[in-house]
Amino acid sequence: MKWIPTTVPDPSDVAELQQVLGVSKTIATLLRQRGIEDFDQAKAFFRPQLEQLHDPLLMKDMDKAVARIQEAQAKGETIMVYGDYDVDGTSAVALVTSYFQHNGQKVHYYIPDRYTEGYGLSSKGISTAHELGCTLLIVLDCGIKAFTPIAEANALGIAVIVCDHHLPEAQLPNALAILDPKRKDCHYPYKELCGCGIGLKLVQALTQAAGQPLEAVLPYLDLAAIAIAADIVPITGENRVLAAFGLQQVQQHPRPGIAPFLKKLKGPLKITDLVFKIAPRINAAGRMHHGKEAVALFLETDPQKGQEKGTAIEAYNTQRRTVDEQTTKEALAQLESKGETAQFSTVVWDENWHKGVLGIVASRLIETYYRPTVVLAKNGQHYTGSVRSIRGFDVHEALNDCASYLSQFGGHKYAAGLTLEASQLDAFKAAFEARVREELSPDDLIPFKKYDALVTLEELYPKFYRIMEQMRPFGPQNMRPVFRTNNCRATANTKAVGADNTHLKLEIEDAAGVTMPAIAFGWGKQLSAIQKAPSFDVLYTLEENHYQGHVSLQLQLKDLKINS
Repeated sequence: MKWIPTTVPDPSDVAELQQVLGVSKTIATLLRQRGIEDFDQAKAFFRPQLEQLHDPLLMKDMDKAVARIQEAQAKGETIMVYGDYDVDGTSAVALVTSYFQHNGQKVHYYIPDRYTEGYGLSSKGISTAHELGCTLLIVLDCGIKAFTPIAEANALGIAVIVCDHHLPEAQLPNALAILDPKRKDCHYPYKELCGCGIGLKLVQALTQAAGQPLEAVLPYLDLAAIAIAADIVPITGENRVLAAFGLQQVQQHPRPGIAPFLKKLKGPLKITDLVFKIAPRINAAGRMHHGKEAVALFLETDPQKGQEKGTAIEAYNTQRRTVDEQTTKEALAQLESKGETAQFSTVVWDENWHKGVLGIVASRLIETYYRPTVVLAKNGQHYTGSVRSIRGFDVHEALNDCASYLSQFGGHKYAAGLTLEASQLDAFKAAFEARVREELSPDDLIPFKKYDALVTLEELYPKFYRIMEQMRPFGPQNMRPVFRTNNCRATANTKAVGADNTHLKLEIEDAAGVTMPAIAFGWGKQLSAIQKAPSFDVLYTLEENHYQGHVSLQLQLKDLKINS
């Protein structure tokens, strides 16, 4: 495992910021690493405000979208809100649908079936909209490449507004309006919104056009925060504002459907709580049954019915865990049986694997073999799969270079989806491996951990922690700081704890003789080696430990290297 330091800012820049803000050198370093250069930027970073949200009308085609929706509202038309079956898509659909419901608009929502319709805008969805008498279709978290379905909708007299955040092709589909900051002709200042974020900007534009204050968007920010967390978009700019206020909304006014999932959480709600407690359960609906159940969960207003819907989704999540664990075992066995453990990429498939867990399995395989990974399962006459990448490798570009073997593909730099014919499996596998070998070296395939600063334990005092906590919400491009301390040792107060002595409870002493408590989850078997080590270097995050009413700081260990 490599340890890689985050880029060290220029010392003079750090010193200047340290003086301006009156903070420690380490805090100033952390802020400079996150692009904070002066007092005003620091104030905006530490104190997110709704006023920091950009004018939604800066987004290309937003004016067209608002005008068409206002026309539909004035004429009493029926609108269909359509979205992808993952967390981003279902939360986006719930957000826009709830806005229309609140304003008395006739609205239906539609989530495609992962297995019979697949990803994106489907012909079945268009037909359903027509049958329901919908004359306006708002497509969320997909649609940027839906040339044929949008043409079908146009032919049926259904106007289409696309709200997407995926990379478009050179040519755009013939929709009435296409809201996507990644359009080359869109000069919207922030490019990293998720699909639900685009939906939120549409609602913001509609409330703005109706003369409502900016606070009118607050009831919808919980869904935006859940989508931001689940879609792993950068927690910067507008996303930081939406996430900060959205976390407050989730905690203070939880929707009845998700309230049961939050009961055991303590302290201020974090992005990681949404990632690990909410997102997997919402995703499980689309993976194991149907994504429309996730939308229904979000929209439910009755506590009893919310509890019932939450219980059903919890069951899907339990089923999902069983399936993905078994599929991961089978995929690892396939790699070993074929002697493919030393390649530069992983491409595995089985016609009986459950399509709903392929992305999870791809991520799990990377934990064992750190390399770009494709996992495929049979879907009708084709194979459909998920792609996950590693640091520095753009899988979307790689798939584009292998496009001659694919029927369809789309996604982002580090995650994508694809469809291909069974006859192309071996050829694609060879082409993908060759493409990865072209770009990556063996050194790129060594897993790594990043850390932000080299510190002594003396620096980690309560005021330092309080300032660091104001950097929340943590997430991509603003991760919780990871620190490194060298030449430590474990004192006699170090012991194994937990069921079967699974974890370690340590007291760590640095070279200056300063000690701090630490916890290392799952490290129980390393107790003897750590106790005997003359010294070691350690990576960790700084956390609060709440025990029997007492609050103290402790280190949560991420990695440890014994010095020889």
